[in-house]
Amino acid sequence: MPSRTWTRAALSSERRRLSGPCWRVVEAQHVASTMKVVDTLAEQNLLETLLEGTKPPVPPECRDLHYLLATPFRYGAPYPTGSRFRRSGFSPGVFYASTIAATAVAEAAFHRLLFFADSPRTPWPTVAGEYTVFSVKFRTASALDLTRPPLSADRQRWTHVTDYSACQDLADRAREGRVDVLRYASARLADGVNLALLTCKAFASRRPEERQTWRIDVGGNGVRAVCGFPESRLEFDRQAFANDPRIAALDWER
Repeated sequence: MPSRTWTRAALSSERRRLSGPCWRVVEAQHVASTMKVVDTLAEQNLLETLLEGTKPPVPPECRDLHYLLATPFRYGAPYPTGSRFRRSGFSPGVFYASTIAATAVAEAAFHRLLFFADSPRTPWPTVAGEYTVFSVKFRTASALDLTRPPLSADRQRWTHVTDYSACQDLADRAREGRVDVLRYASARLADGVNLALLTCKAFASRRPEERQTWRIDVGGNGVRAVCGFPESRLEFDRQAFANDPRIAALDWER
């Protein structure tokens, strides 16, 4: 079926209710990165307050959110390179997440490898990185599900591994139509499903709920991810993300 042009009016007719948990990965150092340069918790609180004042402002509608939820919506500075549903430059924020923790970890594993693909002289890390994987609930009466007809007819456009132009155009029209959430197939993991929250108004809870600690090891054989509780292990070999030409060309021997 040929792709179609999704106008604001066409998208508005496809809006539906959607709710549930969504999972996101952040580096665990977000909690303790400033602790090593201070002597007391009071000094750390003061340092965190000073650092907060140097960051782009949080939009008024996001100010009662935990910072892990509000951070993606800080857009007072140019977004450097663009992403699937967000243009580069001064553009509205997007909270990227997944429907389950394993998919969020797979997306994080891909982006870790992409860093080394873009930095061929960087050696593999000698220790695994520690990450926090957290969930938060969302709820909206205005979502687009790109995995279901008729929007799924353009799946190849929504999941292109390097060309995000169609997705960015869709996000622009979705915002014009007051769409809050996009549900879409992962381009990195078969059967994986992701979520893009276009507005912080889509959060149904104000703070993260479940939290997991994962260690992600990146090296010449691929990526290994381990969670202690609940116990879980994921492995992505050299071919796991090779459908992306940037990973296919990655120099594994370093």
